[in-house]
Amino acid sequence: MLKAGSRADLGREPSEVADMFDHVAKRYDLVNDLLSAGQDRWWRKQTVRAVDPQPGQAILDLAAGTGTSAAPFAQAGARVVAADLSFGMLEVGKRRLPQLPFVNADALALPFADNAFDAVTISFGLRNVADAKAALAQLRRVTRPGGRIVICEFSTPVYRPLRAAYQAYLRYGLPKVARLTSSNPLAYEYLSESILAWPNQPALADLMLAAGWQSVSWKNLSGGIVALHRAFA
Repeated sequence: MLKAGSRADLGREPSEVADMFDHVAKRYDLVNDLLSAGQDRWWRKQTVRAVDPQPGQAILDLAAGTGTSAAPFAQAGARVVAADLSFGMLEVGKRRLPQLPFVNADALALPFADNAFDAVTISFGLRNVADAKAALAQLRRVTRPGGRIVICEFSTPVYRPLRAAYQAYLRYGLPKVARLTSSNPLAYEYLSESILAWPNQPALADLMLAAGWQSVSWKNLSGGIVALHRAFA
């Protein structure tokens, strides 16, 4: 779940971020499993359940990476498009899941028509965008009226002891594990920085409302380490 807060805040340009993902693409899913102690699989299942894909529906999975998050939508019979900014991620995805359509796409200028999708989703990717509100507005543009969005993103634990332990893990534990397991440990230091800089659950809900989404709600997973935000176009 290597995705980040504000590129401007963290001092990195979009091309730098894409390059980082290019270099970790081959071991991306494995390292995510290790760093999350396998919880990422459960988070993704909860995301699929929230999207509720139906046969024939058009679904955009933005920041799809290697396609791990998009595959369940296709298995449910939906017409899913797996989109990502990183060519490295897309190349690995195409090799592993050749049946899925992969598209190179910038979240700030999505190459899709207005009202093209019944549902849009982004997992651990909104933090990776320089202007989250603009990306949310782009996602709103390509969603049909009445369609839905589901955002799965790292968030702020609601219990103070868990929050303190989690922040300590991000600052000290995660970088150590990444150095032992990842081909690009600096990318995972970026992950830690980005999570700590990301707005909490109510703040993200406000951002979604400001971008034109309606009936915003959220559900905390793992005590708020991750949150599922849902809304309608």
